[in-house]
Amino acid sequence: MPRGVTLVELLVVVSIMGILAALLLPAVQSAREMARQVQCQNNLRQVGLALHNYHSVLRTLPPGCMQWRPFNGPSFLKNYAWSALILPYMEAQSVHALVDFDHPFDHPINARARKTNVTTYVCPSVPTVEGKSGKTDYGGLYGQRITTRINTDNGVFVYNQPFKFRDIRDGLTFTAAVAEDTGGPDGEWINGSNIFEQSGGINDPRAWAMDNEIRSHHRNGAMVLFACGRTLFVSNHCKPSVLAAMITRNGQEEWTLED
Repeated sequence: MPRGVTLVELLVVVSIMGILAALLLPAVQSAREMARQVQCQNNLRQVGLALHNYHSVLRTLPPGCMQWRPFNGPSFLKNYAWSALILPYMEAQSVHALVDFDHPFDHPINARARKTNVTTYVCPSVPTVEGKSGKTDYGGLYGQRITTRINTDNGVFVYNQPFKFRDIRDGLTFTAAVAEDTGGPDGEWINGSNIFEQSGGINDPRAWAMDNEIRSHHRNGAMVLFACGRTLFVSNHCKPSVLAAMITRNGQEEWTLED
């Protein structure tokens, strides 16, 4: 006569299955995050290619912000971000066509464009916010104020001034151009405020939450795009002085990640 499973045996099996699931869950979550991190890296690579394509055609990089509008500045200033200007060079011509560059970025005529999502500008590790569109998780580096508080427009993307590759005297390989800036107050790809100066370390918990800084939703670091087009995952433990040297375009510093 067939023997059935007792209640005790069933509970033991269920307990073992629960333990196995608990052991596997962190590994699954880690694998998923690694896949998201790779996608984030690919996004920045696409941005890097677009910047090089832009430079090949126009012989210069885009300005960090075209017709920068300061706080409470004249509304006729257009305030377009570098990330809006490179759209045709990253196979986003259809989004670029929605933008009327004869009017400011926040003019009603650009409402549709402003709300349009560009997949390349979205890090998959960042939770989706209901009702928020047209965002970007990547900001252009205006400069650093870690080691200096004067002339902090020492990065690749500054207001109203486009640089050529030859202007990046520290070398394209050693100069960061774009970095993750998740959760910042100016996270719109069309908005020229999408550039920032770095004031502390990566994912620095002491940085003001309402300021733009290099922040990410990855563990232990953030993705950075260099002017040469390479991407690098830079650790939270990167020394601020090394990070400062990465960001400046003409600081004549020498650095390695081992410093």
